[in-house]
Amino acid sequence: MPPTDAPSPAGKARPPVKLKKGSLVKVDRTAYLVDPSRTASDPEPPDYIFLGPGELLQVKADVALVRWRLPVPDVWLPVDVLRVV
Repeated sequence: MPPTDAPSPAGKARPPVKLKKGSLVKVDRTAYLVDPSRTASDPEPPDYIFLGPGELLQVKADVALVRWRLPVPDVWLPVDVLRVV
């Protein structure tokens, strides 16, 4: 049996980037639009979240607090929809 840390046969899988406080991120539009927690948000998300960058203020197990460089409130988003800039 091969070790679990061996590269995949296709060699295309990248390890996920670990999000940490201070990282600059943007929201992946495709991932955000299919996320089930989106139903609790505005029907039309603002464009600035997809353009970035936003700064991570806190990171918990599955959500992160993002501060944008605009006069808007900080927002909690699922880490699955965030991409490092």
